[in-house]
Amino acid sequence: MLETSARLLRLLSLLQSPREWPGSELAERLGVSGRTVRNDVERLRTLGYPVDATRGSAGGYRLAAGSAMPPLLLDDEEAVAVTVALRNVARSALVGTEETSVSALAKLEQVLPSRLRRRVRALQQYAVPVPADRPAPGADTDLLMTLTAACRDRERLRMDYRDHSGASARRLVEPQRVVNWGRRWYLVAWDVDREDWRVFRVDRLTPRLPAGPRFAPREDPEGNAATYVAGKVSAAAWRHHARVTVHAPAAAVLERINPAVGSVETVDAETCVLDTGADSLDSLAVHLGMLGFDFTVTEPPELVAHLRELAARYARSTEGSSPAASSR
Repeated sequence: MLETSARLLRLLSLLQSPREWPGSELAERLGVSGRTVRNDVERLRTLGYPVDATRGSAGGYRLAAGSAMPPLLLDDEEAVAVTVALRNVARSALVGTEETSVSALAKLEQVLPSRLRRRVRALQQYAVPVPADRPAPGADTDLLMTLTAACRDRERLRMDYRDHSGASARRLVEPQRVVNWGRRWYLVAWDVDREDWRVFRVDRLTPRLPAGPRFAPREDPEGNAATYVAGKVSAAAWRHHARVTVHAPAAAVLERINPAVGSVETVDAETCVLDTGADSLDSLAVHLGMLGFDFTVTEPPELVAHLRELAARYARSTEGSSPAASSR
């Protein structure tokens, strides 16, 4: 009986991997006959595990979704990963998940073997996150589920959206992706009335259900929704914008900047234009200096004046020194 129970657990562990298992391969893995595999599959079904079986040369067994969630088997690394993930979710900005995450975490930690419990507790005690500079509004879990379902089903969405000033307007969009950046969530969608892509902060929108008719799928803006959000959100937050001529190929400049820092346009084989910005002129000057290429700035005037001031300051800092003195 013990051998049969151990074999069932081993079979269940194999079936939980996302693939189909031919009966012959399962029999080889378990060291039993094909008939025993079929009998064990029936035992699992009796215990509430929905095991699908397909016939033919390409057929096999796989664990399907059922009406109830049966117990899961996790190996050591999976158990640690799930525990850490639950701890992170409990600290996240998802409204309504804190209590359920802590509850699930307590259940999991209660059944962890002592060797794993020590590893998890060490992670919890000695690995601490840096708190956010300022609190971010939480995202409602049900709202995220609604948005991702509209993305999946390609259904138009009517919603009320508040801008940064608090003014609300009705929008009709074709939702594409939901992007998480730090503690904020964003909806990337095609704005039907404006006929262009837009980024909406999830905490500022209120969907009007039910969703509308289906729409034809589109490619992600700029080929990657996350990159698109990074660029749009960063640019919107900049206090100072600049278009800088960089005397280097666009490909070389792109290797040195993050898409969230700016966009690059090719001028010719040896020149490009960098559209960038920052919250302060000092930060902008530092970013440009770290490019490692010669560049020309013509606007904005305050940045030109600031760079001239910095150039004079750097020049004064080396007055009276010589290469020989610097090398000693």
